Amino acid sequence: MNNKKTGVLLVNLGTPTAPTTSAVKAFLSEFLHDKRVVDMNRFLWCPLLHGVILPIRAPKVAKLYQSVWMDDGSPLMVYSQRQVKALQERLSMPVALGMTYGQPTIKSGIELLEEQGCEEIVILPLYPQYSRTTTAAVFDQIAKQYKTTPVLPNFSLVHNYHDHPLYIKALAESIRLSWDKNGKGDYVLCSYHGIPQRFVDKGDIYAQHCERTTELLAQELELMPEQIGMSYQSRFGREAWLQPYTSETLKELTPKGIQSLDIISPAFSSDCLETLEELSEECKEIFMEAGGQKYTFIPCLNDDALHIEMMANIVSQRISR
Repeated sequence: MNNKKTGVLLVNLGTPTAPTTSAVKAFLSEFLHDKRVVDMNRFLWCPLLHGVILPIRAPKVAKLYQSVWMDDGSPLMVYSQRQVKALQERLSMPVALGMTYGQPTIKSGIELLEEQGCEEIVILPLYPQYSRTTTAAVFDQIAKQYKTTPVLPNFSLVHNYHDHPLYIKALAESIRLSWDKNGKGDYVLCSYHGIPQRFVDKGDIYAQHCERTTELLAQELELMPEQIGMSYQSRFGREAWLQPYTSETLKELTPKGIQSLDIISPAFSSDCLETLEELSEECKEIFMEAGGQKYTFIPCLNDDALHIEMMANIVSQRISR
């Protein structure tokens, strides 16, 4: 058994500090400058980003954030902080929060743990399915922030947990709870955040992980293929992204006799703009306009007890190695 004091760093994508155009612009600028996310030639991309995309997109996104902003701040930040608190209580060890973009940084999170005497750090990116755009970007931040550090911290980076039994169980339980409360729909749609198809063609395993998560969830819920499916949301730009697109899938369900839909986004560990606005509101409008009768959005796992238990299990397995 490892006797060194261990700490945990939970990592999420990040969020604007306020639902304002300037704060959104600052966040999107940092996010969209990452070559893991956008690999276009910088001489072409930077003028386009700063001259066209940010001036147009930031005000629109800010208004969307205003519609979901909570009393204590951005939903993603609020739920991430609750996860930190719950996991710390569950494990009785230091747990800190770091964001790939924005505040608090990954570096500040690790430094906070080191100040508490942690000699070993388990870094848990809250991305169930691996992607170069998420988990790999976390690794890049670690390498960048400690490039000039004489002694690297001793850390363990969790690669993914797309097929972890407790993750699948937690997802299934959240769906069952929704069924108990709202009734069981005709179909469960698992909507994952999309990435460019080109990334997958070059070897990104994200799509494989999404498919496996959906397959295991169907098994856990004992659903037939005609009762559950998957799609990809939040595409950006004109190039082809992973398909089928959620927006198009929603239009194709009602002709198949699906009038009542349950929708969930297994790729997100915390509710955020993409779930609370895009999935809960925009996608509902698409489905209902296509003839749907009932649309039930199932929230992310957030600080649900089974979700926290899964995190604790992953960390415990790392410590005992």
